[in-house]
Amino acid sequence: MRPLRTVKAPYRDRRDAGQALAEALSHHRHQNHLLVLALPRGGVAIGFEVAQALHAPLDIWVVRKLGLPGHEEYAMGAIASGGVRVMNPLPGMSVAPEILAKTLAREEAELTRRELRYRGAHPAINPRGRHVILVDDGLATGATMRAAALAVAQQHPAHLTVAVPVGSREGCAELADVADEVVCPFMPEPFHAVGRWYEHMTQASDEEVCQLLEQAWKQRAHEIRQAHPLTPVAGAAAASAPSVPSVPSVPSVPSVPSNPSPMR
Repeated sequence: MRPLRTVKAPYRDRRDAGQALAEALSHHRHQNHLLVLALPRGGVAIGFEVAQALHAPLDIWVVRKLGLPGHEEYAMGAIASGGVRVMNPLPGMSVAPEILAKTLAREEAELTRRELRYRGAHPAINPRGRHVILVDDGLATGATMRAAALAVAQQHPAHLTVAVPVGSREGCAELADVADEVVCPFMPEPFHAVGRWYEHMTQASDEEVCQLLEQAWKQRAHEIRQAHPLTPVAGAAAASAPSVPSVPSVPSVPSVPSNPSPMR
C-alpha cells in the first residue's frame, strides 16, 4: 500500500477529494496506456479529477451492493460488470435462496440500466493490457470495490491500482490480494463512515454522472485530434486504446427504478 500523504480533511466535496487523490497518484502521470475507471455514481466525480490530472481517458465500471433484506445498509455482497459476484460472510445469519435470487435479479437489472444510461453510444474501453486505476469516493467494508477489482482483473490489465480518497484501514488492507497497488491518502481512525469525512457529500445523480463523462470524453477526443490531426476519432472512449478486442456490449433491458442508496 502506498504510504500516506498529508491531506486536509475532511474534504470539502468530491472535487476536492478527487484532486487530493490525483496528487497521491502522481507517480502514474507519465504511464503509457493509462485508464481511469470510476465506480458510479459518486466515484465518477473523483475519477474525473484523477483523469484530468493524469491526462488519462475516463470510463465507468458499474458495481451494485447486495443489501441484506431489512438491513440494506449492511452489504451481504456485491456484483460488478463482467458477471462477478462477491459474497460476505454472515455470522449467525442466513438468507433464504429465493430472497437472495430476488435481490440479485433486481441489482443485476439496475447494473445493466446504469451501464446503458451512462455510456450511451460510447464504446467501453477494454482494460486488457492497460494500467488501470479503479476509483471510488470512499471505502468502508471494501465489498463493492472488491467485486469491481475482481471484474477488472478478469479482463487482464497490465497493472491494477485501486484508489480512494478516504477509507478504513481494514477495508484497504483487504484489497491487497486483488490489486497490484492500493492508494488511499487518508485512513482515519476510528473510521465510522465515508460521509463523515466530507463537508458536503450530496447524492450524485444520473445527470451529473452523464455530464462529467460527456465532458471527459469530449476533452479526450479534442486532445487526440490535436496530437494526431489526421486520425479520425470515432469516440473518445475508443481513442488511444491498445489494439485489442473491445468489451462486449451490454444487452438492453427494461428500465427499473434507481436505488438511491450509496455504494461502498
